[in-house]
Amino acid sequence: MTHRIALFVHSLRSCWNHGNAHFLRGIARELIARGHSVRALEPADGWSFANLAADHGAVGTSAFAEIYPELTPEIYDSVEEAAEAAQSADVVIVHEWNDPALVATLGALRAASARFLLLFHDTHHRAVTDPQAIRAFDLSAYDGVLAFGEALAERYRQWGWGDRVFTWHEAADTTVFRPPATPQPREGVVWIGNWGDGERTDALREFVFDPVRDTGLPLDVYGVRYPDDARALLGARGARFHGWLANARAPDVFARHLATVHVPRRAYATALPGIPTIRIFEALACGIPLISAPWHDAEGLFRDGDFLRARNGVEMGRHLAALRDDRSFRAALVESGLATIRARHTCAHRVDELLGIVRMFRESPALAAL
Repeated sequence: MTHRIALFVHSLRSCWNHGNAHFLRGIARELIARGHSVRALEPADGWSFANLAADHGAVGTSAFAEIYPELTPEIYDSVEEAAEAAQSADVVIVHEWNDPALVATLGALRAASARFLLLFHDTHHRAVTDPQAIRAFDLSAYDGVLAFGEALAERYRQWGWGDRVFTWHEAADTTVFRPPATPQPREGVVWIGNWGDGERTDALREFVFDPVRDTGLPLDVYGVRYPDDARALLGARGARFHGWLANARAPDVFARHLATVHVPRRAYATALPGIPTIRIFEALACGIPLISAPWHDAEGLFRDGDFLRARNGVEMGRHLAALRDDRSFRAALVESGLATIRARHTCAHRVDELLGIVRMFRESPALAAL
């Protein structure tokens, strides 16, 4: 059975400080490949695209247009215009970075007996770190919630969602994130990540900048929102700063480096255990050895040997030195990480899960008329 699916996104065109675009591009591509009809709708005034356009102009979306030619998001100016698209859908998925007015309008349509299944998609830590920001959304008429980790899903259960909240992790789009077809020389370490609000400055210094420098490996850094003092810190550590990187180009960057490092933001390391964010999935899918700063894999998403874990900067330095000096060690990590991604964590797996959730709702007596 195929479905008409409407995705209300903050942006598909832009991944500027917007990691959810990575995942939903892969989900939309997989759904289309299986014969489903997918409409993606994004606001004309979204902050991610506005920043991308200001920084890079038309070039900023060239990678998206080239690599995802089948994805053509519909750009809307008003909530009413956007909501009209839901009327012809079977399944409507609304991401949490949407305007609360749009979230409420779609809920009002569902409450008025619209025949689509309405799901709220939460991929952020605000439900735990700033719960009022999420509770400001009117979700009273929504059928269910898709939460990108069990710790987040548990918060919704505490809010009364019961068995209508589902853990739906992010995953790698392996049509894009995969090892290079032709191996090439690799050198140094790459860190792809945004500076954020400065809350992980000390962690980046301990787990990336200092140990990479001390190991004698070159370091390339990609990301946005790096203030002048952050760039000065990079320069003092001998790192090469490249600015924004189109996420669809990340596999090419991974393919040129010996290793990459993951440093979770504080909320994911403390308040939301078990949520790795999408960078781990994507890096492992590209076949690059990865070392992670501390986070608790509470849901057992990965196996020992898929990547290395460093409890502190000293351990990070030891791991980097081992990867630098031991080709077979690097190869074993790559093989293990790739096997886990391909077995459990691709966008195809997540589409299977999504369609299973939709089927469960369709077979529910309360929703049998949908």
